[in-house]
Amino acid sequence: MYWEDEAFIVGKRKFRENAIILDVFTKNFGKVSGIVYGGTSRKIKNYLQVSNKIFIIFNSKSENKIGYFKTELIDAISPRYFNDQKKTTCLNSITSIIKILLPENEVQKKIYNSLNSLLIKFSDENWLLYYLSWEIDLIHDLGFGFDMEDTNIRTSNSNELININVDKIDYKIPNFIISKNFDNVSQKDIFNGLSFSRNLMENKFFHPNNLRMPYSRILLEKKIL
Repeated sequence: MYWEDEAFIVGKRKFRENAIILDVFTKNFGKVSGIVYGGTSRKIKNYLQVSNKIFIIFNSKSENKIGYFKTELIDAISPRYFNDQKKTTCLNSITSIIKILLPENEVQKKIYNSLNSLLIKFSDENWLLYYLSWEIDLIHDLGFGFDMEDTNIRTSNSNELININVDKIDYKIPNFIISKNFDNVSQKDIFNGLSFSRNLMENKFFHPNNLRMPYSRILLEKKIL
């Protein structure tokens, strides 16, 4: 098997002395893992950073065995934010969630394109709001979203949060997510939105499959307020 594609790096781990196994999210082939020989060399490892965008040439002798990557850098995303702890944590959260939740070798072009759009906007002052929107869209794209017409909304006394019920579980959700009015959204609103999104992901994906929510995702909330 042979193919070429663009991809975002979502994970890596050491494999033998001079090689690594790289986990990538590709545009046309989904999430794929492959061996990169020489991946520990200074020349290559400097750009094989999580969240960087790369070009991949993939070779495999069999569909049942792990293949081999040749890589080239397209866009060094992560180094731009090495001095920004919030954005670095967020990038780690993004890649960890993708690595855990997306199935292997399953094309997910909608999710790929939304991730690409998010990372293009990552230097914008509203990047956290874009990330929250991306996370909620991801839940929907994986088939576990919520329809506001079917969620049994109950108005709360708070001006910021309302109570909803999704699949017999109660959540508190910021009003701006329901109204889709993103003007004058505060950091506290985003924090509440991330808390809602995390709880929904935990109940839909992580807890039923005995998976742990990535620590980077939990840490991201702590860094906001």
